[in-house]
Amino acid sequence: MESWDLIIIGAGAAGLVAGIYGVRSGLKTLIIEEKIAGGTTAEAPLVQNYLGFQSIVGNELAQKMVDHAKSAGVSINEFEKVTGLDLNGEKKTVKTQKATYEAGAVIIASGSRYRELGVPGEKEFRGRGVSYCGLCDGPLFRNKRVLVVGGGNSALITAFYLAGIAPEVKIAHRRDAFRAEEALVRDLKGKPNTEILLSTEVKEIRGEKAVNKVILLDKKTGETRELAVNGVFVQVGESPNSEVAKDAGVAVDENGNIIVDALQHTNIAGVYAAGDVANHPVKQVGTAVGQGITAAVEAYGFIRRPYYKQ
Repeated sequence: MESWDLIIIGAGAAGLVAGIYGVRSGLKTLIIEEKIAGGTTAEAPLVQNYLGFQSIVGNELAQKMVDHAKSAGVSINEFEKVTGLDLNGEKKTVKTQKATYEAGAVIIASGSRYRELGVPGEKEFRGRGVSYCGLCDGPLFRNKRVLVVGGGNSALITAFYLAGIAPEVKIAHRRDAFRAEEALVRDLKGKPNTEILLSTEVKEIRGEKAVNKVILLDKKTGETRELAVNGVFVQVGESPNSEVAKDAGVAVDENGNIIVDALQHTNIAGVYAAGDVANHPVKQVGTAVGQGITAAVEAYGFIRRPYYKQ
């Protein structure tokens, strides 16, 4: 069993900055990441609200964060899925499909996954016209018609990005107003090849070998209609990756977010949560970084017991 001072689950913005602060505090620190380091930041077409970068491609920002963490001396195990946790003892045990580790403290920064619409045709056409990542799949829809579904920042950023690739972009939101930043709404309205469909809900995705149409419901009139599209980009939020933590006794709220206090403490001593998996109401790169820093500082205090923590 490998022994570490601090183990961080997840290598997104929160996990990476926690790793940097852990190492700089003198803690032997390991980050375990199920996929590739960088988190969902890497899938953002553009990031325009992170301090110091007026506009930067998400993948570029994520790579800068990964490089920073590695240069600081953080060990990052990629493509290693955490399968179980034992958090109640003085030493915390983290089990993966490759190994078993122990640590004095654990920070859960496992992020979130894309939420689905839950409509007929969505699962059937996933990868055949249904996508959850504009940056990943947008280039496949050059010279094609696409529909973005959602009303938050991610949806509008995705629509704006796709408008530079596809000749016709529509964005459907089930409410009568976007919840995204006004600056994004203004920028999107300035794109001549985009159309906004408010109070509009996707009821079904249809096609043959690939998507060729959607069925839309006008929530004000109650009427349905067909819309010919080649791609549907779903941007309706995320669900927290908290199942393993919940199974280990970490308290979560009704939405599955890990419950933390102002210092990122969970209900188990020596266990912290940060980023999109936590119940912080604002899910942004900036807030994830702040939470990751706080969690790492608190973990250091728990492990080393400095005078101000005694």
